[in-house]
Amino acid sequence: MKKLALIPMLSLIFMLNVASMCSSDDNSSSSADPNPVINTVTSGTWRITFYEDSGVNETYHFTGYNFTFGSANVLTATNGTNTYTGSWSVTNSNINDDSPSNDLDFNVLFSTPAVFADELSDDWDILSRTDTKIELVDVSGGNGGTDYLTLEKN
Repeated sequence: MKKLALIPMLSLIFMLNVASMCSSDDNSSSSADPNPVINTVTSGTWRITFYEDSGVNETYHFTGYNFTFGSANVLTATNGTNTYTGSWSVTNSNINDDSPSNDLDFNVLFSTPAVFADELSDDWDILSRTDTKIELVDVSGGNGGTDYLTLEKN
């Protein structure tokens, strides 16, 4: 008889233990620190080694350009002939979504040329980062296409 009374008690303890592990504030990535990404990208110049727009490789648009992520959030792209200036930042988006990121956004904004403005200007999610490579992704809210951008240090 005592063994039968033990089963409901163990079930109750198990349920309480599981419930205590759950939290309404289960967004552990909301405190993601942007500083390691900022420190990485502000060191040296970078090039785009891969850009895919909804399944189409369009890396060629950026061949020959070097990108400098400078102070005061100034982003410079130059190929020796043309130089374009934009802005950049890395921010903690503080939202709990289903994206494959750590909720850090790598924000890029160019107004010219049109291909830079149309293709690079976005709030990219960070897929991975090393000292020499940053892989980004953006899922379009409009058409649902997925874009991938890879930056590698020169």
